[in-house]
Amino acid sequence: MERGHAERLAPMVRDAIAAARLDFAALDRLAVTVGPGTFTGQRVGYAFMRGLRLALDRPLVGVTTLEAMATAAMTQAGADSAAVLHDARRGEVYVAAAGQIVVPPRIAAFDDAIRMIREAAGETRETVALAGTATDAVAAALSDWGTRLVKTGIIAPDALWVARMAHLAPEPKSIPRPLYLRPPDARLPGAPR
Repeated sequence: MERGHAERLAPMVRDAIAAARLDFAALDRLAVTVGPGTFTGQRVGYAFMRGLRLALDRPLVGVTTLEAMATAAMTQAGADSAAVLHDARRGEVYVAAAGQIVVPPRIAAFDDAIRMIREAAGETRETVALAGTATDAVAAALSDWGTRLVKTGIIAPDALWVARMAHLAPEPKSIPRPLYLRPPDARLPGAPR
């Protein structure tokens, strides 16, 4: 969906609850992806879930898009680690690794992201699941690594995995905050760059 997220989100959630034959009161916990992602899409989802949290008086758990993709990839591939590299435009990627290899979510040039994964893995030669829109490029860049790489085809977070991760997370002590890895492009008139 290129446009119209704000207008479609509430009816989609209402329809999902109705299809599950549930009532909003049956929910005991809420989940939201906190990013990284597009600024507008991230804000729309985050604002909606904060409003739902207030209306229902339920805890809200934040999950990064990269964590959700990595967890799904590890399960799909039967791997102990996953690397997610996802196009962030401007010649950069969002990168994260989870499991036995840990790289916290960040934004980097592609070659720097590959270096981060190699350094985090050290001498580990276990199977690594790959996810994100840069999967083919990652597989090519790491072809000499000596580690079995499994391309999963996962290019977006799945709501089911976000829900599973939120269900297993400890009770949040605060409201999750959006994860912005780059400042927004939009600026107020006269604001410094």
